[in-house]
Amino acid sequence: MLDDLDRRLLRQLQADPTLSMAELADRARTTAARAARRVERMEADGVIVGQEAVLDWPALGFAVHVSLRITVDKAAPRALDELMAAARKVPEVAEMQTFLGRVDLRLSVIARDMEHYQETYRERILALPHIADIEALLTISTVKDEGGLPI
Repeated sequence: MLDDLDRRLLRQLQADPTLSMAELADRARTTAARAARRVERMEADGVIVGQEAVLDWPALGFAVHVSLRITVDKAAPRALDELMAAARKVPEVAEMQTFLGRVDLRLSVIARDMEHYQETYRERILALPHIADIEALLTISTVKDEGGLPI
């Protein structure tokens, strides 16, 4: 169970994961030693699972972001597993999510431009196994992208 100090530490880590332990402790109003113990415990408990660098895809030359909603052909018993294994090998697939409902799988695909996307779609995506239906949603803009939880 998280207490108030844990929540303060998590809020600060979500806002800036690059803080030193002394800075984190200061912002959470505790000592560095206590903050370090709490962070270690939350890591051991799986509350904190890691830190990551968030890259700006357009700044790196990936201007196209498409969300593909896929319905799987369920004739094969392991169709979804086989589809996901094959999709993991496509470098342009940045994210995968599974769902309950009409859509089984969502792939987040990035590309440098529309030509690169069309090539990826035709040569890699359409070659994936067990796709019954696919819908493409081209991202126009990201209105909100909050990675943190309201702790």
